[in-house]
Parts: sequence; C-alpha cells; structure tokens
Amino acid sequence: MLLTKLMGPEAMGAPSANLHFTDPKVCRNFLCGTCPHDLFANTKVDLGPCPKSHTPKYKDEYRKALAAGQRFPDFEREHEHNIFSFISDIDRKIAANKRRLEQTPEELARFANMNREISEIETALAAVMAEVEALGEQGQIEESLAELAKADALKEEKAQKEKELHNAQENSGASGHQKLRVCDVCGAYLSILDSDRRLADHFGGKMHLGYLRLREMIGEFDERRRNPNAPPMGLPAGSAAPATSHQSNGSSNGRFIPAPTAAASSPATASGISNGPGLNATLPQRDRERERDFERERERRDRERRDTREQREAADTGADSKRGGEEGEVKEEEGEVLSDYKPNPRPPIQIKEEDRKRSRSPA
Repeated sequence: MLLTKLMGPEAMGAPSANLHFTDPKVCRNFLCGTCPHDLFANTKVDLGPCPKSHTPKYKDEYRKALAAGQRFPDFEREHEHNIFSFISDIDRKIAANKRRLEQTPEELARFANMNREISEIETALAAVMAEVEALGEQGQIEESLAELAKADALKEEKAQKEKELHNAQENSGASGHQKLRVCDVCGAYLSILDSDRRLADHFGGKMHLGYLRLREMIGEFDERRRNPNAPPMGLPAGSAAPATSHQSNGSSNGRFIPAPTAAASSPATASGISNGPGLNATLPQRDRERERDFERERERRDRERRDTREQREAADTGADSKRGGEEGEVKEEEGEVLSDYKPNPRPPIQIKEEDRKRSRSPA
C-alpha cells in the first residue's frame, strides 16, 4: 500500500482508469507494435520493466480508433525513432566486438620484433656461410666444419622463430584458439568450434530472435515509406485498413472522436489493403529465417575449419620442405669442402750412395 501511494498505481501494475491511450504515460511502442522491454525480458540484455503502461485495454482502444479511420502519425514517428535508436546501439556494440577481435597494437609490435629477429638470424647465417666457404678454399677443414655447425644451429633457430611467428599470427586477436566471430544480428560471439546444437540454440534463443524482430521492423518501416497506402501501425495481422482516414495529432488532451460515418461504414475489404507478409512476418517465416541463418552459420563454421586445417597443413609442409632443402645445402657444402681438400705432397726421400753401400756391407 505504501509503495502504491509513493510510486502510483501504474508503477505497481494497476492500470489507472483515468488514462487514455493518447496519454504520454502509455507506451507508444506497445501501441504501435512491439516494445523492446518485452522482447528481451529474462535475457542478458534485459531492459527491465517498461516505465510506461502496457495495459491491453489501451491497445484495444487504439486499434478501435485506427479501425474507425483515425491516424496518429506522432505515435508512429516516435515508435520508429525508438526502434532505430535501439538498433543503432546494438550496431555500435557489434562494431566494438569486431574491433576486439582484431590484432591489437601490442600484437603488431610483437610481430615486428619477431620479424626483425628472423632477419638478424638470416644476416648472421649468410656471414657464417661466407666464412665456411673462405675456410674451405684455404684448406682449413676443422675450422670450416666448426663454422658449418654454427650454420646448422642458426638454421634451426630460424625455423623455430618462423614457427613461433606463424602460431602467434594464427592465434592473434582476442579470438585466440577459439576462432571467434561476431553475430551480425545480435552481437554475440560465435566460435567455429561450436557444435550444431549450440548454433541452433543461439539462433533460436530469445535474445537473437528479439534483435531479428527489431531488424525486421526496420525493413517494415522502409516498406511503409515506399507504400503510401500501407495500413497504420498497430493493427493486428489480417485486419484491413479503412478506405479513408481522419487525422489526429495524438495529443493527450482529447478523447476518442468517432470518424465520419462514411469512413466508418466503408467495408474493410473495399480498400483491399491488409497486412502483407512484408509488414507482419508470420511464424513459419520466422522459422524459415532462423533455419536459413543456422545453415549459413554452419556452412561458414565448416568453411573456416577447413581453411584453418588447410593453412596449417600447408605451413607444416612448407616448413618440412624448407628444412629438407637447407639440410641438402649443408650436405652439399660439406661435400664441396671435402672435395676441395688436397693434401700437400710429401717430398721424395733421397738416400746418398755411400749410405746405401754402408747398409749393404756386413757389420
């Protein structure tokens, strides 16, 4: 009782008998279509209860006024503005989440340092190989083989650095090994490691379907602008718009004013305008769209998995072939060094004639 006195009956869920649907305390989103507060109840983006009234009686009165020919363009403009603002917020969140998955400046600096280290190793390796060649030409075999051992160590270090760089670039960004991507509808993170069941749960979840419904409403707004004879917002699916309309400014200082008799008596089918599939998506259409999004995401996940596996196999194959080529070069250089080795011929021993005679004579 105390809360009711302090906050009013509307805040406690008790409708006020004195309000009219044109009162600012009545939710225009609720009257014209869907309120985001209702779409995302009990989700991660729960907006809490709407501060304005969602009493069904007001929506019934609003629909009766529309059926009688009255129009409330201010209501529709406010409803469009609210939905566009909500979609703009989630689009900014999606852009921010995508930026988080990109490589950070710290990662780019780390990659630059690793590339610089690899370049320094290549320079040192070239100097060692030049020294090996020079020592081989001079016939210093032991020194040349020692330098070849240094070259082998440098090549091994270079291969290890290149592998570390490849792995770091592969797992860069906030995505890491999970290979995350951002859902373009609701901004949630998806992984190529997710199973089909998890993807289906995401695309069938209340939050994703809520944002999908808001984006459908944006498309409906665009279609309404292209169709001047479109029915007013708030009419239920299957109901027809009257042939004529009586404009109203939607202010809160008036009550429902019946439309002229000619407009009120005109049959609903005379205008031939009804809520088509573009303005009111049926449940089967929503199911088909959900299945389509699920299949598209599953194909993208499988494609990313396949690309990642092929890139890893190509990198491993390239590293093995490069390592084999370097080992062949080392063996070839060792063979060249050994083939270049030519021992100095020893001078012939000359024995004097008297020494030969002395060795033949008996002691």
